[in-house]
Amino acid sequence: MQTRDDLERWTDTLLLDARRFASPTRSLITLPGTPGGFGSTMDGLEGFARTFLAAGFRVAGAHGDDPHGHLEHYAEGLAAGTDLRNTERWARPTEHGQAKVEAASIALVLDMTRPWLWDTLDAQVQERLVDYLAEVVGDETYPRNNWVWFRITVETFLRSVGGPHRLEDITADLEQHESFYERDGWYRDGRARSYDHYAGWAMHLYPTLWARMRGASDLAQPRAELDRSRLDRFLTDAVHLVGGDGSPLPQGRSLTYRFAAAAPFWAGAIAQVPSVSPGRLRTTALAIVNHFATRGAPDERGLLDIGWWGPWRHLGQQYSGTGSPYWASKGLLGLALPADHPVWTEPDAPLAVTEADDARVVAAPVWGIAGTAADGVVRVVNHGTDHTTVGQDVGDSPLYARLGYSTVTFPLHRGTDWEAPLDQSVALVDENGRRSHRAGMTPLRLSETDGTIDAASRARAHWIDPDAAQTHHGEGITGVVTAAGTLTVVSVLRGAWEVRLVHVGEDVSALAVGLECGGWPVAHDAGVAVEVAAGRRVDQTSPTVRGAVVALLGWDHASVVHRDDATPVGTHATVGVLHAPAVPGWTACAVGLAACGGTGALDRAPSIAMVDGRARVTWPDGTATLVDLPEA
Repeated sequence: MQTRDDLERWTDTLLLDARRFASPTRSLITLPGTPGGFGSTMDGLEGFARTFLAAGFRVAGAHGDDPHGHLEHYAEGLAAGTDLRNTERWARPTEHGQAKVEAASIALVLDMTRPWLWDTLDAQVQERLVDYLAEVVGDETYPRNNWVWFRITVETFLRSVGGPHRLEDITADLEQHESFYERDGWYRDGRARSYDHYAGWAMHLYPTLWARMRGASDLAQPRAELDRSRLDRFLTDAVHLVGGDGSPLPQGRSLTYRFAAAAPFWAGAIAQVPSVSPGRLRTTALAIVNHFATRGAPDERGLLDIGWWGPWRHLGQQYSGTGSPYWASKGLLGLALPADHPVWTEPDAPLAVTEADDARVVAAPVWGIAGTAADGVVRVVNHGTDHTTVGQDVGDSPLYARLGYSTVTFPLHRGTDWEAPLDQSVALVDENGRRSHRAGMTPLRLSETDGTIDAASRARAHWIDPDAAQTHHGEGITGVVTAAGTLTVVSVLRGAWEVRLVHVGEDVSALAVGLECGGWPVAHDAGVAVEVAAGRRVDQTSPTVRGAVVALLGWDHASVVHRDDATPVGTHATVGVLHAPAVPGWTACAVGLAACGGTGALDRAPSIAMVDGRARVTWPDGTATLVDLPEA
């Protein structure tokens, strides 16, 4: 897809394929597959409301032109879904919390397509819709995270049609949203350090669209420039988190929404942000959609299943159902902009990572980013994001608390990966093989100098005996906690290589028998070739990706862990692991990642020398970096 016409045709096909699974009264779209944790009825409402988003964007941007009758189809569903006599009626917001989410999508599209849908509905249907949506007014049970925007959106629409609403609800929710703001354009999704794609596809998307709702003009005006400036600043970072192949960063929960990651770039176009050109916003957003469209999403049936490229049920959270993946519709928001909008008419601009090698820091999540133009790979070292708060002893979520993420790897994500961190982890190990967790760590520093990132954090490492019952909303596991000792980790990142320095504190537990450092999880359906050189270096090579872990200081030996069906990007995965005794002091290793293709970026590893409390890192190109070691 290169043009608006391409995206429009593709979206029409996506909608028509989903429409085949509409109920007789068209109120539900229940896609095939294993029902979600909320049951088939809620799956059907999600299928309706989330495809309705895409239909609304498509028709609004075409000024009502609707050759496939999308709005006619959904109009019938609106009438049936709100009819209490209908056996296919929707679950109501007072009956099920998830209905509050879907109500927001319905209200947003009713506002966006007002002349062609709402204004044409029978008065009784309008009244039933108002009654349905009005159940959220005064509801104080909304989770204190991105959900505040669902109530804001619904009550704003109700306000515009003379329906029940409370300005104090909207004001309180805006204040709650404000409390999630961290810095430099970045929001947390709630109180915890939950930095993820919700920052873009929720915390920036909804303010942008809400400000343009008919019922919001007076409320949004005082904060319009603030919201625009924050979105602008966020996007100056976000464009650097998309790989050369269009992959968004596989980090954070709800990744089955896939190309919803394109939403903030379209929002930037709507808001006319000054710092990222319309051409780059379009190129980035379309690259994300294309990344999935060319890799099996939608599948051969034309459907979006739970997964990443193809179906992979393990990627879903407990709340994920067959209709959930269609929140990917947010990534089609560009269709709401007409063909003569600058985002469609300005010349292409390349993806940021393909222009030049890049090194930058993002203060809010405490991320260091290194992108390499030669292979289009974006790598992130993480020293401040874990879906929890400082000092809280919970498990490391593979989606949040790993030391590194990249656009060409995916964190191992099955069973023991939640209980025993391996890939992109540093862990103390006891005699039973338990690996410690780092969630709750304290960030120590983050900086960039001359293309090199220096980041550090300190963790009160802990083992967890998991509780029998766990929720799976993306956060780490809970259970009985045993202290393992203090681990300090310094990441020095330059291009394809990270030099990782690890300090074991004097408080290390007598139960700890070893220290382990895991590298990148390299996966592929065709398999991964592995070589262990002299017990000091592990090389992993797939048809597309190379990974390496090299002992530099203090490690005894290296090994390889093989995992099957543990990641959605390949049936077979490997992780290189270094092993050392669990004794106080410093160790160091090099962790490398590159795309295959002959660049030779991993042929030579960095080296290190420790001198007077500092580390001198010499990179393969001969450049040297002096690193101050944090006080133990």
